[in-house]
Amino acid sequence: MFRPRVIPVLLLQNKGLVKSIQFKTHRYIGDPINAVRLFNDLHADELIFLDILATKEKRSISPDFVKSVGEEANMPFAVGGGISSISQIREILHAGAEKVVLNTMAIQHPGFVRQAADTFGSSTITVCIDVKKKFIGPEQVWTMAASKASGKSPVSVAVEMEKQGAGELIIQSIEKDGMMQGYDIPLIRKISEAVTIPVVALGGAGTEIDLKKAIDEGYASAVAAGSMFVYHGPRNAVLVNYLTQQQLAGLFRS
Repeated sequence: MFRPRVIPVLLLQNKGLVKSIQFKTHRYIGDPINAVRLFNDLHADELIFLDILATKEKRSISPDFVKSVGEEANMPFAVGGGISSISQIREILHAGAEKVVLNTMAIQHPGFVRQAADTFGSSTITVCIDVKKKFIGPEQVWTMAASKASGKSPVSVAVEMEKQGAGELIIQSIEKDGMMQGYDIPLIRKISEAVTIPVVALGGAGTEIDLKKAIDEGYASAVAAGSMFVYHGPRNAVLVNYLTQQQLAGLFRS
């Protein structure tokens, strides 16, 4: 029976893991390689690592870091952050990542997605679309770690990314990020209905029910979360956690 993937998303900042709230207020939560080992023990479906400073610092996520993850991880993993060339993708994949996550470069230069997909195959190319509203006007896609508005609608960007050969989309609500109050279900559903490639919901998950709603009501193909898998309890104590395989099977069967 099909079971949607459930994916922890881990943010890198200066070689450490952090967790954000609405892409701000970054809190240090620990060592990334230790987190990989813990998620190994918890049998996570896959992992996503995003270097949140890479684009602003005009570099890509470190291939040496990717290699370190690859040497530890027992599950597939994707990485993103500042990737802007075919040679960087090649180096990252060679270091052990299964997929790369493109964001700013993909939105600003859609043809790069086509070039990457033609070179490495669509299954290796994921595009993360970060979405929020301005004070006035409709929701739009943002780049540069949510600091630059693109002026483009999330649906139009999603359709364009599929056309250019992306194999998967991560749809992230900036306003929901870190709030643990549920995904932006209408946003996820709009994108899922507009494209045929897998859509991964991200931003806002706080409970198992949130995961289920993204699949059942948002029509997402997979769900991803950060806070839900690194915090525990009402005081948000740092504790790497994950649902058991029995919990996952029961959640998506019901």
